Amino acid sequence: MFLRRVYIDLLGLLPTLAEREKFLADPDAKKREKLVDALLARDEFRDIWVMKWAEMLQIRTINGISQKGLQLYDKWLRDKVRGGATIDQIVRELLPAVGGTFENPAVNYFQTETTPQLLAENVSQVFLGTRIQCAQCHNHPFDRWTMDDYYGFAAFFSQVGYKNAQDPRELTVFNAGSGEMRHPLGDRLVKPKFLGGDAPELKPGRDYRAALADWLTSTDNAAFARNISNTVWAHFFGKGIVDAVDDVRVSNPASNPELLDALGKKASEYKFDVKKLARDICLSRTYQLSTKRNPTNEWDERNFARQTVRRMRAEVLLDCITQVTETANRFPNLPLGGRAVHLPDGRTPNYFLTTFGRSTRATACTCEVKTTPTLSQALHLLNGETTTGKIGEGKVVEGLLAKKEPAAVAEELYLRCLGRKPTANEVAKLAPRLEQATDKKEALEDLFWALLNTNEFIFNR
Repeated sequence: MFLRRVYIDLLGLLPTLAEREKFLADPDAKKREKLVDALLARDEFRDIWVMKWAEMLQIRTINGISQKGLQLYDKWLRDKVRGGATIDQIVRELLPAVGGTFENPAVNYFQTETTPQLLAENVSQVFLGTRIQCAQCHNHPFDRWTMDDYYGFAAFFSQVGYKNAQDPRELTVFNAGSGEMRHPLGDRLVKPKFLGGDAPELKPGRDYRAALADWLTSTDNAAFARNISNTVWAHFFGKGIVDAVDDVRVSNPASNPELLDALGKKASEYKFDVKKLARDICLSRTYQLSTKRNPTNEWDERNFARQTVRRMRAEVLLDCITQVTETANRFPNLPLGGRAVHLPDGRTPNYFLTTFGRSTRATACTCEVKTTPTLSQALHLLNGETTTGKIGEGKVVEGLLAKKEPAAVAEELYLRCLGRKPTANEVAKLAPRLEQATDKKEALEDLFWALLNTNEFIFNR
């Protein structure tokens, strides 16, 4: 169970039969530690976080972002993450970015939203976990933020300038060096002010956004550190210590403030290296707890007294179905066999991903990713081409029957899909049906289909 859980969480894939056998046969008492270290070193781990950061940055085709600009933007982020850049380094390059959207792909961030207010709202929500939208027209009714806080933070983006580039598909973003934020009450001038902090002394000509990036990513900024660590924690538990992770407010306190503070300090100590945070979490007792309810944790929904049963997110579920059926997906702007987690555009049309709640990246809200089971999802797995079609296309059963007896093929299907052998009770039910079946291939493909439809396959337990 641990093996399957950690593969899904770290790589978005299932362990192969060879990987499973190697792990189970390893007598080393530290084999879990060795496994986690090996998985963290793989590119698939980095790709999971490219997808996560891409959702937070809302990488999608909108507001005139061309396919070329989008592909360059995605490549910029992927190269950064695969090259070992941490989120603070990405933010420090992203926020003050200037130049053409082709020349410097990071500036595409300023094409996703183009008003100082919306840019400020997104930066606050994504990197501080704080929703300040309610303070635009009045003081926040459920938190401490005032209109002065809102417009002071928005002022950091008041000098972002735009002009057309020579290529009509490209836009140039620059620091205009002029342009100020005006408060709607009294039309008074508002100076840039850090959210919950001071108004910095800005030298003439300095890009306001650079000052914001320096403050935001400072290891002394506890809000940034807590937000990043809470985001990482939520990835492995399906919920944050503050939940939702981007709704930090006085009226939505952390379930365990001491834990959140400790993780925030670790994030700063690790210089925001997600890999190190992920290692600590995966090797923790809390992460390795069973999902089963018992008298001591039966009523707990908040304190992580047991691990959470989590439906795989849309991209990971499709990739896992593709993996076990040995098929290849064909996605726009990706080579044949590209994974769903590699899709650069949040608006790429795909019925499966839409049905299973993939983020369209239309907003900065984490609520865009939906993992709640629905009737349409169940009907698609039962009747759609994703399961039946891929089973036929991959010809896994046909290939296994050429080498193994039907009972052995059934056992391998269980191992492929669920990471375990069938139980004695399951064997007792399967054996007579396989024996009586006139078409062994059809019977085993039916079993394959049934396994792909089980909660045990669809959920990370």
